[in-house]
Amino acid sequence: MEVFKHFKEFKMDVLREVGNIGAGNAATALSRLLNKPVDMAVPKVRLLPFEEISEMLGGAEQVVITIFLRVEGDAPGNLFFILSPEAAKNLLKELVGILPQTEDFLNEMEQSALCEIGNILAGSYLSSLADFTRLVMSPTVPALAMDMAGAILSYGLLQFGQMGDDALLIDTTFLEGDHEMQGQFFLIPDPDSFAKIFQSLGVPIGYD
Repeated sequence: MEVFKHFKEFKMDVLREVGNIGAGNAATALSRLLNKPVDMAVPKVRLLPFEEISEMLGGAEQVVITIFLRVEGDAPGNLFFILSPEAAKNLLKELVGILPQTEDFLNEMEQSALCEIGNILAGSYLSSLADFTRLVMSPTVPALAMDMAGAILSYGLLQFGQMGDDALLIDTTFLEGDHEMQGQFFLIPDPDSFAKIFQSLGVPIGYD
């Protein structure tokens, strides 16, 4: 079912507000964890078809680092926090203070640090969405993979079964001093979950 036709701009404003509050909560949580100021720019939030995700990341063969997890509760789905290898290494260096040892491999400490950042982001954004929708949504323990974007998304389909046709993109930018690091955060609800989210925001199924 095409969900975009059930949206009007003021409904997207609600999702943007979810992104803004989630970014604020994530910045606060990261600042406490790292004991240093961390800011996050106002994120760009939009909906896009699932098949356009690879294109957004630079193509199916673009190598990316992905923290992915399952969303459980009233509106189950999948979450992907995706960074370029360069952005991930900059994030580790500038934000966490870890200097990656190689260009094409992440050791256990580096993977653990990225997973923790992904976990904080997921919890912050899901908490904001749950507050707006009054739905229960909680993340599972995150996992990390480094591979081509197309392979990552295909693995997600194999691992979690059928995904919904549409994704909520939250373009996230970390600010620490003069340094800026960017990543894409994709929430891909299961086929029936978007309808639940829309209804909870006051958009009935037959809304034009």
